[in-house]
Parts: sequence; structure tokens; C-alpha cells
Amino acid sequence: MRILVTGGAGFIGSHVVEAYLAAGHDVAVVDDLSTGHVENLIPGVRFHRADLRDRAAVAAVIAAERPEVISHHAAQLDVRRSVADPVYDAQINLIGLLNLVEEARTHGLRRMLFASSGGTVYGESQRVPTREDDPTEPVCPYGVAKLSSEHYIHYYAHVYGIRSVSLRYANVYGPRQDPHGEAGVVAIFSGLLLDGGQPVINGAGDQTRDYVYVGDVARANLLALASDYTGSVNIGTGIETSVAHLFTLLCDATGAHPGERHGPGKPGEQSRSALDPSRARAVLGWSPEVALTDGLARAVAFFRARRAA
Repeated sequence: MRILVTGGAGFIGSHVVEAYLAAGHDVAVVDDLSTGHVENLIPGVRFHRADLRDRAAVAAVIAAERPEVISHHAAQLDVRRSVADPVYDAQINLIGLLNLVEEARTHGLRRMLFASSGGTVYGESQRVPTREDDPTEPVCPYGVAKLSSEHYIHYYAHVYGIRSVSLRYANVYGPRQDPHGEAGVVAIFSGLLLDGGQPVINGAGDQTRDYVYVGDVARANLLALASDYTGSVNIGTGIETSVAHLFTLLCDATGAHPGERHGPGKPGEQSRSALDPSRARAVLGWSPEVALTDGLARAVAFFRARRAA
């Protein structure tokens, strides 16, 4: 298949690109490099540097590549920035999406895979692990934009027959992760511990998240290509891990044990989050394979090697 990966020079997108290439697909990447890095790309992959807010630039990329499938990972990722500047967030996460699909739908687009956010679209869910049919009540502009994007993608599926899957990611971690936003806690803590620093845990550290390894996420994107399912799918482990326990695991992985230091809690921070992956097993044949301790060891090894280089 001819696949265009937006945000393909980023943390998750670059792993998705590698999975597609390894499976024999024809892959191109578009990225504005605001958070992505060219060194994340396999040498020789076709690369277009463009901002999805620029309709003319998007049109040129689509005309050149004529993708059958778009794997859409380009996004404004910072929850805090979305709160500070909702307009900026919407320009990238909504207008960028619409520019992309409007251009691609007339050039042979058949399939859309969208990187959504299971950590934000549900809000403070009443049931954990959370299922896809639970209420979606996002409490930040980033989550609102992700959920709105899912609705737009459903519209294009209904009106134009573009089959689509919205993959609602839990907290993705692993090699190449950058310390951006709350979801970058593994990279943030690892970097500080490897440098002899002191991570600070917000509040008591009993807030929980669902940590899913980036290689498992890339595999979900590969399996989604072969599925006829259209709709939203959780990509998580269903396991809650507290920030305090994550800190302990990272201390073990890095060999640094500075002791816990706690700062003030963040107002409005979600207290619990984990995603039920049952639907992913049923419609994609996907289940997480990498245990948290193994995934953290791989991530720390990458961060250590990057510092040594």
C-alpha cells in the first residue's frame, strides 16, 4: 500500500514508519520538524517538510504521493499549551487534519488511521479500565480536539467511504521519546536519574496511568491496515501504574536511587486512567506484548546510549 505518515519523524510516528516499511509497504513521511527529528527516519525514506496548516503545502505533498492510506500522527501534543492557547491547538489538530483529508479524498485515499488520545478523550472516567462506549468528556482543549477529529473522520467515512480507525492511545513510552507534556514522564524521569538529578513527583504520586510500549503501538498501526473495522479502538494495557511506582521502577532500571521528592499536585490533574484493550483484541487481533519492566529497560538503555553518544 502507498502510505503517508504524518508526524513520521516524531517519537511514535517514526516507529510506525519502520513497522510499515518492514512489512513491505511504500511509505512517505510529512513532518514540520517542530518536535520531530530527521535522525529518527530510516535513510532513504521519502520525506516532505511541511506544516499541515499550510493548505498549499499539503496539496503539493498529496499530489506527489497520492496515498491510499494516511496514518495521521502529526499533532500539537502538549496538554498545558492547549489550555494556554486553545486556538493554536485547534489550528494544528483540527485545521491541519481537515486540510489533509480534504486534499487526499480526491486523490485516492481509501483508509485513514488516526492517533487519538485515550488518556484525554474520556476525561475523568467513572470506570477504569475505560471502554470505548464509556462517556467521552474531555476536560482540556487537546482532548476536545482529538475527540472532534474522531467525529470528522467518522463524517468522511460516512460520506466518502474512507474507512477509518481512531486508535485511542494510552500513555506511550519507549525509545526516542521526548520529554514533552505529561505523557513524557518516562523520558523526563529517566533523563534526570541518568544525569544524577532528582525527579519531582506531583502530589502524593498515587495518580495512575496506563503505560503502553511504543513497539506495541506500532504493531497496532500495522494490524489496523488489514482490518475492515471502522471506529474507535483503545490501545492500552488495562493496567494502572501510579507515578510513585513508576519512579521506583525507573530507579531500578537506571540504578539511581535518590529517594522520592514530592511537589505540589497539579490542579485538575486526572486521578486515574487505564484503557480496556478488549475491542482491540476482537477487531484488530492486537494485545500488548511488552511488560512495563521490560519496556522501561529498553527505554532506559536507549536514553543511556543517546547520552553516551
